[in-house]
Amino acid sequence: MTRARFAATIVLIGIGLVWRLVPLGLSGLALKYGGSVLWAAMIYCPCAALRPRGSIAGSIAATALIASLVALVTEEASRLFHSPWLDAFRLTLPGALLLERGFSLWDLVADAVGIGVAALCERIHAGGRRP
Repeated sequence: MTRARFAATIVLIGIGLVWRLVPLGLSGLALKYGGSVLWAAMIYCPCAALRPRGSIAGSIAATALIASLVALVTEEASRLFHSPWLDAFRLTLPGALLLERGFSLWDLVADAVGIGVAALCERIHAGGRRP
């Protein structure tokens, strides 16, 4: 099961890169928040893999904590620390993927959806064996 979670992480990274980089004709809303959903689901997988005997609820909580900390750190750091090189980096593709360009509460909603979908997939795949 741990291998499957790490494999799912790699697959989600690939899907996320295609989602963001390949012109799929998605709306701006689907592009932004779909990427956030995929990112949160991708974070869930290693959280669950690192706690193979832990509960799904515990993996959800750990992932939500990480997602919230990332949102807080990237948003607050961007407000507190501005420099020409960091602002220029945010305008590049790696900067946009790693730091994003802005934050809204809808980002947290998208994260919650991604975490929920990943947990539901795990629950279905585990056949109820992991509480």
